[in-house]
Amino acid sequence: MPLNSQTRLLPLRQIELPILQVLPELKIRTDQDVEVWKSTKGYADYLLFLHRLSDAVVDHMLPLVNPPKQSQEIIRLLALLDTLSNWVDEIPPLQTPQRFGNLAFRTWGARLEERFDELLSTLLGEKFASASPYLKPYLLTSFGSFLRMDYGTGHESSFAIFLLCLTLVRFLQPDPDEERHLVLSVFVRYLQLCWKLQDVYRLEPAGSHGVWGLDDYTFLGYVFGSAQLRNQTDITVGSVLNPPLPQSNLYFMSIMRIHQVKHGPFYEHSSQLHSIAVGVPNWGKVHSGLFKMYEAEVLGKRVVVQHLPLGGLMEWDTHVDQRHAPSMSHDAPATADTRAPWAHPR
Repeated sequence: MPLNSQTRLLPLRQIELPILQVLPELKIRTDQDVEVWKSTKGYADYLLFLHRLSDAVVDHMLPLVNPPKQSQEIIRLLALLDTLSNWVDEIPPLQTPQRFGNLAFRTWGARLEERFDELLSTLLGEKFASASPYLKPYLLTSFGSFLRMDYGTGHESSFAIFLLCLTLVRFLQPDPDEERHLVLSVFVRYLQLCWKLQDVYRLEPAGSHGVWGLDDYTFLGYVFGSAQLRNQTDITVGSVLNPPLPQSNLYFMSIMRIHQVKHGPFYEHSSQLHSIAVGVPNWGKVHSGLFKMYEAEVLGKRVVVQHLPLGGLMEWDTHVDQRHAPSMSHDAPATADTRAPWAHPR
């Protein structure tokens, strides 16, 4: 498939309010539960949502040039994230000797739990108020574990699912302009907040794979960033090896974040990203490979997804209508092998 062609994605279905579903709960306890989840409507909705967000940002760089007007819903989401960021300024870290996990993060988390209903009421308004109990578990787990004082790709996925649920009930609209703002306005602001939480409260990476993982904390920034670059031929994949990089896309932003928090040769502390830079020929293959890797290494790992509340708007129904199944990612062959291209033995 040519890199400049677009795959037509199916529309994202709508769930009417009021919701006649049980509330989300922890359902994944075994590896078999993970396989069941992959056959559910909720899983299909989530993959389709990520494909749609990725398509919406192709060829759109930061800062946005002549961006579409932000909806009031996007503006309220950004205001919510700004409120949470302001709380970090109001709750300084305690002077403690621990290398990771400043106890003030639990104070920040306690405030989030105490004021959560007020936050969601301000965001949703009366029309969508009935969705609040179905959204609460995802937003509460979007910023890290207040018990373990860590943050990882499961928490990031929880925020993405929160955005999906807002779209399923049509608080947010599944059109390209809104989806573009979800990534390049809302998700960017979310990442900046999470980086602030990690720096101020010294959050430990949750389930880090060390040098063999893509990133200690995040994954979706690379998926969306490589989607922005998917049609690029002027900017080579290998250009990431020549920092400093412009903050023009989420991939470069995520790479520069690594340079802020890690020291030493890039090929040593970020071997997966280095392998991509030297071994993958174009951004289309980077994006399709990362999407497959996200499915395998995040959504397919019990230790990550066992903490995700499922059910409710993330329907735990294994009878997936093929009309709602996500299309394949660009350049991704329809096989059961979910390894990224650069992970295959040579």
